[in-house]
Amino acid sequence: MRKLYIVGFIYISFTSQLSAQELDLNACYKIARENNLSLKQATSAQKASIYNLQAEKNSFLPKVDLLSSYTYMSRPLTINLQEARDGIVAGSSQQSVEAANAVYREITGSDLSPGVQQGIYNTAANVINTLYPNYNPQLAQQSYFLAGIGVRQPIYLGNKLNAARNLAESTASTATINVDVVQKEIDFLITVQYLRLMYLNTLIEKQENILSAMQNNKRYTDEMVKNDILPPYQRNWVNVALSQAKTNLSSLHLEKQNAIPELNKLLGLALDNDTKVSDTLRYATIGTSSPNNEFWLQNPVFQLANSKTAFAKTSEKISKSFSLPNLFAIGNYNLYQRDLPVTIPDWFVGLELQWTLFNGQTRKRTQAARQLIEEAELAQQNTSQTLQVSLLVANNKMKSLENEVATLDSARKEAYNTTGMVQKRMQNQLSSPKDLNETLLVQNEIEKAYYTAVFGYYLSLAEYYNILGDPKQISAYIP
Repeated sequence: MRKLYIVGFIYISFTSQLSAQELDLNACYKIARENNLSLKQATSAQKASIYNLQAEKNSFLPKVDLLSSYTYMSRPLTINLQEARDGIVAGSSQQSVEAANAVYREITGSDLSPGVQQGIYNTAANVINTLYPNYNPQLAQQSYFLAGIGVRQPIYLGNKLNAARNLAESTASTATINVDVVQKEIDFLITVQYLRLMYLNTLIEKQENILSAMQNNKRYTDEMVKNDILPPYQRNWVNVALSQAKTNLSSLHLEKQNAIPELNKLLGLALDNDTKVSDTLRYATIGTSSPNNEFWLQNPVFQLANSKTAFAKTSEKISKSFSLPNLFAIGNYNLYQRDLPVTIPDWFVGLELQWTLFNGQTRKRTQAARQLIEEAELAQQNTSQTLQVSLLVANNKMKSLENEVATLDSARKEAYNTTGMVQKRMQNQLSSPKDLNETLLVQNEIEKAYYTAVFGYYLSLAEYYNILGDPKQISAYIP
């Protein structure tokens, strides 16, 4: 038991350290590949479509069934002798004539005269008519059982097999592309969430600096009030500003606590997992190269729209195939029969033709499939244009935010200089603690606006790479 406790303690300690380890952006991508539920769901659908494709590839193989039937009739079968009476009388009478004629020919070498033959025919007919039953007999059994092995081999199905296989291939291809789409979107959302945490870490760090400066200002103010150098109301102003700074810091920590479960969900980890992200935003201008012509061809979203066009074309082929005939080779081997009124041969083979000569749905289905092709092609063009416009907008946003970041950076530096000047004036009793707190608040707001612009810049960059089809490229520019 002690050994079990020790092993359990080591395991818990190891997993706790693993869950609390610092994660960078590339590590987040890797964890999500293995654990994200949406990605697992898409992968499961992909496997199902692949299995379905393998099944369609075997559709040309013969179908072998064990066939059996039990039939119970409301009354026994009746043999209709009266229906066959004329045929039996005529046939049997003619057979009697031919038999007598054959005997006479053997004796004399010539046939009986027509009159004699007619006489024999009439006599035989009278006798058979007299002896022939005047009722229809019933069989004794009312239930019958039959069992056998049936084989059905498709020979020609009007391209239905090829069309069904092509449809399964299109479905499998679409499912594979959908995995790429889901993976791309997860990578993008992880990037956004990671940038959000970096942004919050930066604001928390700056707010802690402001809070520290205000606490120093409070200690200075308390000392000056104690020595009757400053009036007591100055301490009240300092306390109000300090309380507001603490509230702002608490709100930032709470927002970060809310962001961690959202990131854990994207990573596929437990929502209460102690995920550590401590990186902060550091601005650097990133030169984006011009995308290649028709860059949207590499985007899984466009590829998904393109696959739907191929799917619609395959659906049209299937609709057309309904008007073509089906030809099967069939066979049966009889295993068992009981109480049947007739004897069935042990086996038989044959050809079976199935041709729907009229179906009011076929033409309309074909028209619907053609309309779906047109819709899919329009959706493909729309997706292409949407990606082009989105890339242009993201690029322009980055240029605009570059200018905004540069302007706010200058303002931020001026705010730092102003704060330093006010601190020196306060030390010389030329400025009040309230003036310093107000300067710190202005500095904080400018710095918050600066890092908000930096955050927006990186979000636009993430969107830019997401439109190109690989949002993970941004990880090269995030420490």
